[in-house]
Amino acid sequence: MSPASSSMVAPALGTISKDFNVENEIESQLMLSVFVLAYAVGPLFLGPLSEMYGRVPVLQLSNLLYLIFNIACGVSQSKGQMIAFRFLSGLGGSAPLAIGGGVLSDLFTPDQRGKSIAIYSLAPLLGPAVAPIAGGFVTENTSWRWIFYATSIADGIIQAFGLIFLRETYTPVLLKRKAKRLRKETGDPNYQTEAERSNNQTLLQALRTSLIRPFKLLATQPIVQFIAFYMAYIYGLMYLVLSTFPTLWTTSYNETIGIGSLNYIALGAGYWLGSQFCAALNDRIYRRLKARHGVGKPEFRTPLLAVAAALTPIGLFIYGWTAQAHTHWIGPDIGGCIFSLGTIIAYQCMQTYLVDAYTSLKQ
Repeated sequence: MSPASSSMVAPALGTISKDFNVENEIESQLMLSVFVLAYAVGPLFLGPLSEMYGRVPVLQLSNLLYLIFNIACGVSQSKGQMIAFRFLSGLGGSAPLAIGGGVLSDLFTPDQRGKSIAIYSLAPLLGPAVAPIAGGFVTENTSWRWIFYATSIADGIIQAFGLIFLRETYTPVLLKRKAKRLRKETGDPNYQTEAERSNNQTLLQALRTSLIRPFKLLATQPIVQFIAFYMAYIYGLMYLVLSTFPTLWTTSYNETIGIGSLNYIALGAGYWLGSQFCAALNDRIYRRLKARHGVGKPEFRTPLLAVAAALTPIGLFIYGWTAQAHTHWIGPDIGGCIFSLGTIIAYQCMQTYLVDAYTSLKQ
C-alpha cells in the first residue's frame, strides 16, 4: 500500500492546495514528494534493525506507523500538518523497500533471485503508476480525504493478514530464537549460536554497528555510490512524470480528473512489460554467464542495465516533446510507457546486483 499511497494523492493536489490555501507550486508538490523523501531516510535504519530483531517485527511495527500517520493525513487541517504526516507515514511505508531485498536473499539462491526480485519490485513501481487512477475518481466523486481513508482501510486488512501469516526468514534471528528456547527448556546455557559465542558486543554496540554499516558502504564503496545516485535519479524522474500527469491531461487536453487519471495505465503497462521482460531474461543471462566463466558474479546482473539506460531517456524525450507539441494523447502515453519500461528494468538490475554483491554482509 505504501507505494500506492506515494502517488495516489497526485490527482488531488489541486483540490488539496485550494483547501489549504497553498498558492506556491513548490509547497503543493512537496505534499506529494515528501513521502518519497522519507524513503531515503527510513531504510538506513529499518534495514539494520531487521538484522537485529528480525524481518517480521520491523515490517509490522513500520506498517503500523504508516497506518497511523496515513489516517492523520486524512484529518489534517493545514499544509504543515499534511507535509509532516506524509513524511512520517513515508518512514513507516519505507520498510518493505528496505527489507524486501533481504527477505528475497533469505529465501532464494542466486540462480533464482532475478525472477523473484522482478516480481517483488513490480509493486514499488506499478503502485505509484496505477494508484492515481483510483485517486482521480475518488477525488472527483467524493473528497480527497477518502484517498487516505481508503488506503488506510486496505492497509489495516493487510496488517491483520500479516499478523497471521507472516513468518520470520532471517536465519541468524531464527537460530537465536531456537537457542533461547532450548536454553529455557533444558536449563543448559551452552545452547548458543555461533554468532552469540563469537560476538561479545552489548546491545548498544551491536545497534551502532548495524546502523553505521549502510553509511559506511555508501561512503567507501564507489559502486554503491553510483547505484544510489542513479537509482535516486530515475526515481526522481519517475515522480516528476507522475506529478506532471494531472496538470497535462486536465489543462492541455481538457480531460476531467477521472478520465485524465486513466492515462496512468500507460505507465503501468510499461512497468508490467518491463517486469515480465526482466523476469524472463535476468536469471537466464546470469546462468549462461555463470556456465561460461565457471562462477557466478554480481556483475552478471548488469547486461540489461545498458538497455534500460537507453530506454529511459528515449521515453522521457518522447513524453516531453509530444506533450509540448500537444499531439494526440497517445503520444505522451507512448513516451510514458517506454520511460517506465526502462525505469523498472534499471531498478530490477540494480536491486539484484546489490543483493548478490553484499549478501555476505548479513549477520
